[in-house]
Amino acid sequence: MSNMNNYNELKTSFKLETPTNYNFGFDVIDKRADEADKLAFISVDGSGENIEHYQFSDLRDISNQFANGLLDLGAKKGELAFVMIPRIPEWYAIMIGCCKLGVVTMPGTNLLTPKDIEYRINRSKATMAIVTSENADKVDAIKSKCPTLEKLIVIGDDRNGWSTFKQLTENFSNTLDKSQLEPSKASDLMMIYFTSGTTGMPKMVARDNAYAHAHTITGEYWMDLQENDIHWTLSDTGWAKAAWGMLYAPWQMGAAMVLFNGTGFDAELHLNLIEKLGVTTFCAPPTVYRVFAQMDLSQYNLSSIRHAI
Repeated sequence: MSNMNNYNELKTSFKLETPTNYNFGFDVIDKRADEADKLAFISVDGSGENIEHYQFSDLRDISNQFANGLLDLGAKKGELAFVMIPRIPEWYAIMIGCCKLGVVTMPGTNLLTPKDIEYRINRSKATMAIVTSENADKVDAIKSKCPTLEKLIVIGDDRNGWSTFKQLTENFSNTLDKSQLEPSKASDLMMIYFTSGTTGMPKMVARDNAYAHAHTITGEYWMDLQENDIHWTLSDTGWAKAAWGMLYAPWQMGAAMVLFNGTGFDAELHLNLIEKLGVTTFCAPPTVYRVFAQMDLSQYNLSSIRHAI
């Protein structure tokens, strides 16, 4: 591994000091955009044919616009937002925009039922729900049972009683005035995940701003990432794996990511995309590797891969 030559030496000398005030949106995304702008992620649709490239400056600007839109809705630091969005660029804008304001995100998998959503909103007392058009009906079906739910945001067409992501970005500045925001402490709550509920009802797991900084270790020593890497993690955006594989760890290291919005798992398409996009580091569940092991991989050029986990 290029980032770890001697574990014992590293263990002796390693330090990671998180500043008292820390915010991933400002201190990582905006800093990279301002000081060393480069490719941040590659968005690929389910067909594998429609590909778009986004810079860190694109992330800075769209997350600032969304944050300004949220402020216009009256959003405040400490509010909780239920987020149910697939692997599309808007997910990044929303996660980073909320982070900048101190709005606490609660990612949910895209297979959640209305009952699942109702439980999560009421258990957390969330005031906001941010979903795609495909999932808006689920929220509408339970919103009357969620007394704390005040703000509804949809990615898609206009919908009665909802604000659209388009309205909350296109109509607002891509410059965010930090002076109007409360300081963001490393110890401030940033994100909440719900457990799978294997033993009883799902339980909330809180993560503060320092959690994002801690994933510097993940990116450097487990993923072995460099700034020139193109990393691809296979994960639903509602899984905790997305936090360290598709958000914090790679961007702490300045690496670019693949955001593939496919449904199901098409092994041939994934292998072709690795070659097409020049993926250098890859992270997937064991089931994916088991499928690959049963295939004739000689017909694919996987020479770009230097690290797989």
